Amino acid sequence: MNKDLFSGPALLAVAGIYYTWSTQIADSTLSDEIGAAGLPQVLAALLAILSLCLIIRSLLSAKARTAQLAATGVAEDDEEEDFNAPLPRAVGFLLFGAIYICLLPFVGYVVSTALLIGAIALYEGAPRTWVVIAAAVGGGVLYWAIFVKLLGVNQPAGSLLGGLF
Repeated sequence: MNKDLFSGPALLAVAGIYYTWSTQIADSTLSDEIGAAGLPQVLAALLAILSLCLIIRSLLSAKARTAQLAATGVAEDDEEEDFNAPLPRAVGFLLFGAIYICLLPFVGYVVSTALLIGAIALYEGAPRTWVVIAAAVGGGVLYWAIFVKLLGVNQPAGSLLGGLF
């Protein structure tokens, strides 16, 4: 089974749940004609559209692949490993995201973002050198500077380090 054919309906379900939750956002007296739920609903609609595109693309590519394999006479089992990304790799990325979310309130935005960048770099096969550490720390500080200082979006400070980061 094609990974996109699996991911498309899953993302479509996420879009539906996100849209349902966004409809429960209450309007305040300061709301404009779009309201507080406007942006989340647009994001949910965009995710649903992209999910449908992913499903359609998956179905079309599967049809084209079947026709190509039939024309060349190659068995589908011979090419299956190259066509689909391994599931454990995708699960690894999901675990990184889950660990990041769990660490965020304790160690703060800068530290957890730096850990995420470094862990993914190592997971993807980067050599274990000072460059990975520098990129991770630099990335954490850069994202903090962009979001907190430039855009004014407060990020979690972290309770474990006394709110330093």
